[in-house]
Amino acid sequence: MQGRLHFMKYYIIAGEASGDMHGANLMKALKKRDTHALFRCWGGDLMCAAGGVLVKHYSDLAFMGFVEVVANLPTILNNFKLCERDLLRYQPDVLILIDYPGFNLRMAKFANAKGIKVFYYICPQIWAWHSSRAKKMRTIVDAFFVILPFEKAFYKKWHIDAHFVGHPLLDALTQTPKSSLSALPLVNPQQQKTNTTTRPIIALLPGSRQQEIKRVLPIMLSVIPHFADAYQFVIAAAPAISDKLYEQFMKQQQCEVQLVKGQTYDLLQQATAALVTSGTATLETALFKVPQVVCYKGSAVSVQIAKFLVTIKYISLVNLILDKAAVQELIQENLTTQNLVAALHAVLPNGKQHPTILADYELLQKELGAGGASEKTADLMLEKLEDF
Repeated sequence: MQGRLHFMKYYIIAGEASGDMHGANLMKALKKRDTHALFRCWGGDLMCAAGGVLVKHYSDLAFMGFVEVVANLPTILNNFKLCERDLLRYQPDVLILIDYPGFNLRMAKFANAKGIKVFYYICPQIWAWHSSRAKKMRTIVDAFFVILPFEKAFYKKWHIDAHFVGHPLLDALTQTPKSSLSALPLVNPQQQKTNTTTRPIIALLPGSRQQEIKRVLPIMLSVIPHFADAYQFVIAAAPAISDKLYEQFMKQQQCEVQLVKGQTYDLLQQATAALVTSGTATLETALFKVPQVVCYKGSAVSVQIAKFLVTIKYISLVNLILDKAAVQELIQENLTTQNLVAALHAVLPNGKQHPTILADYELLQKELGAGGASEKTADLMLEKLEDF
């Protein structure tokens, strides 16, 4: 390491739970190479634990959908101003952006105009809804680090030499120790009427944002009576969401269900199948080799607007990477109790889709590479910084 890289100041922005995890792992990798590194960040508990000074928690930033963004516009604009002021005060050597395009693309433009170097790690999925944005990104981002195999070719079409580093989820999963679900702390122990080891587990992953949980979780819970004799159901609660939100729907359904907090990977290690809200969790579930049904339900207005913008065939990362319908997607009006019951039957052991899904998961693993994304990205970032 050249002496001028000591005491490098990094400013990192992540807007959700997965970004917090990947940001924390990148920070650890950077600190191995740049031992005097200083970090200031927008993220969560993991980035804070990795040594970052936390400016804003992602739980205050989680607005999804066009309607929700408009409704919370004053808060969002105040966050922009806060970040701009803080960035100028801190004067980092580099601004590292992790996904979260609605916020981060604006911050990239601002930082670039102020002469601050900008790196984008886990680039936004503009190939899905607004590919021409790549032309603008080329002028405000100094280096791109992509995690999906087809993204390098996409950016190349826009004359951007993006670095494919592999998917950081592979590293996160290898770092997860094996555990027993029976050892996990239950948020509501009184809900546990049977021993957790007596029946196979179906995991419910309703998302990490309040809006998506409110729309999807009631439908997920509605399938429980159809499987209660043979399976037990466990909800993976997001760390930043209050238990009361889950408890509200659990009481309404009056069915046997358990809740574990911030233990999604432990749950997936034990699960036989899963119902998963579209997002990074679909890929996580696949890498744990858990057959799944993908669920999505947005506000009516948001979905109508999205129809004019989104240009992809699938919404789950599993299907997008494989370019085929490997897992069933139940979207909007198709997400009903009847459809979800049928889809879940199909992916359970002895179900018609069960062997096909597992075979496709093997292909997915090969597509994503051998791992080491955080380490590769840290090396490339420091090389870039040495060149500036």
